[in-house]
Amino acid sequence: MSIQQTIQRKLSEAFSPLNLEVVNESDNHSVPPGSESHFKVVLVSQEFAGEPLIKRHRRVNQVLAEELSGGIHALALHTLTPQEWFDRGGTSPQSPECLGGSKQA
Repeated sequence: MSIQQTIQRKLSEAFSPLNLEVVNESDNHSVPPGSESHFKVVLVSQEFAGEPLIKRHRRVNQVLAEELSGGIHALALHTLTPQEWFDRGGTSPQSPECLGGSKQA
């Protein structure tokens, strides 16, 4: 099972999401082809209602502790309640362009 699939499975089981997107953005960075090191996660769950952003992120990080201690270099989290998701029109922010590593001028 790929890291991306593992992230998807674990977050689905832990949060019963209304919407879950796990995007491998590794190819946007200076890593070998086929890498699974940079991810964007959009997680919409009623379980986040009333929780501050930092608590939401800590909960996700706890679920993914094993993966974060291994090969994941970057994890962009967008954790929303259903109401926040609907207020945003069901969209998440675009990831910024990578400026690290060999991409710096």
